[in-house]
Amino acid sequence: MFAEQTWVARTIWALLFIFAAVSLIVGRWYPAFVALATLGLSLTPLFLSRWANVVIPPSFIAAATLFAGSTLLLGEAFDFYDRFWWWDIVMHGTGAVGVGLIGFVLIFIMFQGDKYAAPPYAVALFAFCFAMAVGTMWEIFEFTMDSLFGFNTQKSGLQDTMGDLIVDGTGAIFGAGAGWFYLKSREHGGLTGVIDEFVRHNPRLFQRWRK
Repeated sequence: MFAEQTWVARTIWALLFIFAAVSLIVGRWYPAFVALATLGLSLTPLFLSRWANVVIPPSFIAAATLFAGSTLLLGEAFDFYDRFWWWDIVMHGTGAVGVGLIGFVLIFIMFQGDKYAAPPYAVALFAFCFAMAVGTMWEIFEFTMDSLFGFNTQKSGLQDTMGDLIVDGTGAIFGAGAGWFYLKSREHGGLTGVIDEFVRHNPRLFQRWRK
């Protein structure tokens, strides 16, 4: 399960483990907690894939690991959100693209290109709505944490929330649009290549799919 992963993912996992261990030794509890949480979240897809009997390509795992490390460890433990004004935009945008792709794959597994039950535009619309729903739930989570525990995850409040949702919407359009292009085109590259890689790794889930 671990041996087939990319060197990028394995390197990040090793660095997270070392950073967490050092932080615990010197008594820096919050960075240690963030590092361990990041490590746990980045490893979760591996165990979920085994539980669901789904093959997640190593490149997917590497991307998820890199994203988790960037948004949690770098963003929270190293204050990248405060140091770089654009960090939050990049994280929300890339996250929304990824969630949009996940939403597309989920509905694609259900209908597998049935143009009558789920035409390409309907599948793309579902993927967009799925990504926006996840983004909205995250903003609700931030509001809850700020209200109950006095955190400052929303920064400037309403302006930060609406800015995040706008960025989420932009990213969701790219993710959903990639799904639409995948169904409409025979040429795969970029984000459509990511979808095609997942399909090729899981032929049993797409037995009714014919280009």
